[in-house]
Amino acid sequence: MKAAEIIESGQLELYVYGVLTAEETAEISSLAKQENEVNEEIIAIEKSVINLSSSLAPALSAGVFERLKTSLALASTPVIPITRRRNTSTYLGWAASIALLLGVVFQYNQNNTVATQLKSTETEKSNLQKSVVTLTLEKQQTEVALQVIRDRQNTVVALAGQTVAPQATATIYWNQKTQQVYVDASGLPEPPKGKVYQIWSLKLTPTLTPTSIGLLNDFTKNPAKVFAVETTGDAQAFGITLEPAGGSATPTMEQLYTLGKV
Repeated sequence: MKAAEIIESGQLELYVYGVLTAEETAEISSLAKQENEVNEEIIAIEKSVINLSSSLAPALSAGVFERLKTSLALASTPVIPITRRRNTSTYLGWAASIALLLGVVFQYNQNNTVATQLKSTETEKSNLQKSVVTLTLEKQQTEVALQVIRDRQNTVVALAGQTVAPQATATIYWNQKTQQVYVDASGLPEPPKGKVYQIWSLKLTPTLTPTSIGLLNDFTKNPAKVFAVETTGDAQAFGITLEPAGGSATPTMEQLYTLGKV
């Protein structure tokens, strides 16, 4: 096939887009090496495709553009200006195909962007709801703490630090009429993992008799550090020990953190 015939046939456009058979591709490649006119026409088609792609998709990244140039062999081949237009209808057909392809890609990217934004919005909404719940809980805990501290019917018992934790302190608010007991544990260090503070109501006479009146569970989740425990009606003292998670039947005296008489 002569150079003029191959140029007018539209085969070169198909060659550029890589849709010919291996045999046809090899034939045109061989002819391009022999016929300078055929080689120039291939370069002109490649340049038209690149220019069209760039104008229709200006948002393509530099990396994508470079890979496209490499695949079309423009990285090492000089660009020769187009001196005349051939096969206009073929070019327009390919241009329409490229425009459609780019439109589909653009729409796909837009849909992905919208989906990502919706997911991000849902995450932010969920986080905001959690924050509102947390703030509401903290507000309620603070209000309870203030009510306990301001209640003049409460007997206030100061608990001092013991040998295992000399710097530790705590305060018991005990309403002897309702027998309700609250513990202000803000002076206690955060318990180690797997441990929990246990509150003891103590009778000192005739013999020392400890009675567990509760655990300070979820210590780190209570910003006010004021806990309501079980009621007691006959305490002569209160103590706080550090026990394994779940508490103990009797106090571990080696882990006695605070102690105070009524």
